[in-house]
Amino acid sequence: MMSNETESAAAGIERPGGSGLSLNEIAPLAANAWLRYDVIRRMLPPGITSVLEVGCGQGAVGARLSEQYRYVGVEPDPNSYQIAAQRFAHLPHGEIRQTDVESMDPAELFDLVCAFEVLEHIEDDAGALKVWAGKIKPGGWFLLSVPAHQNRYAAWDELAGHFRRYDPAKLTALVEGAGLRDVEIREYGAPLGYALEYGRNAIGRRRLKALAGVSFEERTGGSGRLFQPSSSAFAALTRYGTAPFRQMQRVLPHGPALVLRAKLPAAGA
Repeated sequence: MMSNETESAAAGIERPGGSGLSLNEIAPLAANAWLRYDVIRRMLPPGITSVLEVGCGQGAVGARLSEQYRYVGVEPDPNSYQIAAQRFAHLPHGEIRQTDVESMDPAELFDLVCAFEVLEHIEDDAGALKVWAGKIKPGGWFLLSVPAHQNRYAAWDELAGHFRRYDPAKLTALVEGAGLRDVEIREYGAPLGYALEYGRNAIGRRRLKALAGVSFEERTGGSGRLFQPSSSAFAALTRYGTAPFRQMQRVLPHGPALVLRAKLPAAGA
């Protein structure tokens, strides 16, 4: 569970001793990200102090995690990294690095490793999971979000540089293949997530023709910058507008996306 201080920051209340800006002004979340973060924060494991986020994008989720944990976010895309670094300059805690996991010190391990909307962009997803699992302390945790159900793969996925979507059983097998256990998966997003996905696919169909010849890698680099709130007013509208749907999705056991939590067995287990 989040601390009272973190709940206040996530609600947009000004932080004492901060920059005078609320967390939602510094690092606003898009509509889909609000739905996702509502699930993520309820699946954060107990008893952790250090967090590594793989592919942290513009740092909106990381900014919230840094309120409660010793946070490191890694982002190889230079444009997204620059925005994330600027945001974290206004925050009292947390670190953003322009690098990838493979380039990190092998001895630097974390209680929790997380990756949100990253795995689907990687062709060798099984290999990536093994690398990420290698950054977890024995007995530590892994938290992941991905788009759900391969039969929903459509224009937006292609536009964003997704190699695939994930069915729960296949994702569980992949994660267990990386040495992780105690897998728990939650589908989320209904009903708003379906409507947002319909809109993204309509946009994707129009834009794909203009992207002929653009590689998946280039599409991936720009995907995290799409549909980000463009003003503080729009950010507030997004937060308040998604609030009833965040409550609704908690009682609807389906949706177009997944969050997975798993554990690395303790040494000797």
